[in-house]
Amino acid sequence: MVRYYSKILHATWLGWAVAGGVSWLGPLLAMFHSVGMALLIGCVTIIDLRILGVGKALPIKPLQRLLPWGALGFALTLVSGIGFYASNPEPYQSLGFLLKMLCIVFAGINGLLFYTSGLYRRVTPIGANEDAPPAAKLSAIASISLWFAVLYWGRVLAFLNDAF
Repeated sequence: MVRYYSKILHATWLGWAVAGGVSWLGPLLAMFHSVGMALLIGCVTIIDLRILGVGKALPIKPLQRLLPWGALGFALTLVSGIGFYASNPEPYQSLGFLLKMLCIVFAGINGLLFYTSGLYRRVTPIGANEDAPPAAKLSAIASISLWFAVLYWGRVLAFLNDAF
């Protein structure tokens, strides 16, 4: 079923354009994907590291102003990733891609739990030289681990398409 819809997506103007029909579109999407990942993982990691106690002289609340930039990064990677998939869906029918998507889903669930469980409200007022609660630290470790796993599996796809 996934392959069926993948072929339909590939047959669209987007699949044609990114696959080389518009020569500059593929490199542009690759640039957006890289910038998006840097924004997303950079912003999230800065906040997660502070929750873990790195840069303890900084209060957490001002760092949270980075979150819209992280959301922009996610949007860039999502749009460019759909473009990559449309251009050639076959390499994405792999264990490596499945693991990357699972890591994204789990990172999203971790973020949702952080914001919906009330943990966010306990972390926001943490000032300079104050510690975050253990549950927040656990969430931060999960976040960093999952987003770096997303990076890893993304690179695996680029270099070892047939290996997984």
